[in-house]
Amino acid sequence: MRKKKIWIIIWSICLALLLGCDGINNLQFSSGKTSTKVTEGNLEVHFIDVGQGDATLIKQGEHAMLIDAGDNSKGTAVQAYLQSQNIKSLDYVIGTHPDSDHIGGLDVVLYKFEWDTVMMPDLEKDTRTYEDVKRVIQDKNQKITVPKAGDTYTLGEAEFTIVCPQKSDYGDNSNNYSIGLRLTYGENHFLFTGDAEEESEQDMLASGMDLSADVFKAAHHGSDTANTEEFLKSVNPESVVISCGAGNSYGHPRAAVMNELRQMGIDVYRTDEQGTIVAYSDGKNIAWNCSPSDSWKAGEPNGSSGSKDTQVKQESTKAKEPTETKESEETQEQEEIQTVESSGTYVINANTKKFHKPSCSSVKQMSEDNRQYTEESREKLIEEGYEPCKRCQP
Repeated sequence: MRKKKIWIIIWSICLALLLGCDGINNLQFSSGKTSTKVTEGNLEVHFIDVGQGDATLIKQGEHAMLIDAGDNSKGTAVQAYLQSQNIKSLDYVIGTHPDSDHIGGLDVVLYKFEWDTVMMPDLEKDTRTYEDVKRVIQDKNQKITVPKAGDTYTLGEAEFTIVCPQKSDYGDNSNNYSIGLRLTYGENHFLFTGDAEEESEQDMLASGMDLSADVFKAAHHGSDTANTEEFLKSVNPESVVISCGAGNSYGHPRAAVMNELRQMGIDVYRTDEQGTIVAYSDGKNIAWNCSPSDSWKAGEPNGSSGSKDTQVKQESTKAKEPTETKESEETQEQEEIQTVESSGTYVINANTKKFHKPSCSSVKQMSEDNRQYTEESREKLIEEGYEPCKRCQP
């Protein structure tokens, strides 16, 4: 971890005594930096605690934008938070991708607030959640803007550039269609990539776009299907914010990611431990409303949300799985595929509502959060509204 100098601590205490706002009094300064000016005209990034989901409010002067709004049960809570921040209208509302834990609450926000532009990827989903969002947009006689990588937009004195998706087809993996953006305010940069996974990260790296950032909101709630070592090193953030729910059943954040962040000396902030997290930028330096987390706890994998805490290894080098373990897992996976194929089992993507043969290449790309197995017949699945994969033709 980077060491803070004594004069920084003294300076921050003096600033806290001078400022009368409780929200400012509790600011914690990022490693090696102090904020020389924190005013209403500066940039604020609010990582709203919505449990297992994402919602981020960005304010710059009188301008504001919202990235995602948690699941269906969080719409009213996000609305209340925006109102507590005196938000009257939004320049941009971005639904990174049509998963319910990201756009579930957007219909409430779009209905309750005035807004100029709503952005979503070119990916529709046959779900009530997606239809609710689309209906509100249509009722207001507006259209969805589908941004492209490289597009740049202004937010007051700040601006942001779309960094993903880099291509139009990622198969059945809806996470890789996530809209990502790099926000610039003065000399400070913030990177948001939704739930974009490794394939999308590789495409971002190959594009040659500048991905460096002071603050990175961990992709996919700290999952190890994203946040790869190569990508993190390219971003090279001082701080990472993880938005996830306490005791979530997905095992977020994963131990491999926490190990990498710790070994890179990155400050970690977590909504599951610290609630809503706010970063303040004056264009040169970044201050926080809380100290970084020091627990380094990882979630329980394989759907377990028990009370036993998993803590990352404190090693000087990244923990590697033995080759024997990987080979064993690959063999086990192949045996499982052969078993389910012989029993007539199909694999369902809960997001795309498509079903596949277990040996389909799309299954390996599929997020484990969305992967479900069923022994129902092909005819029954189609009757229930599922669509057969065009690639493997189950």
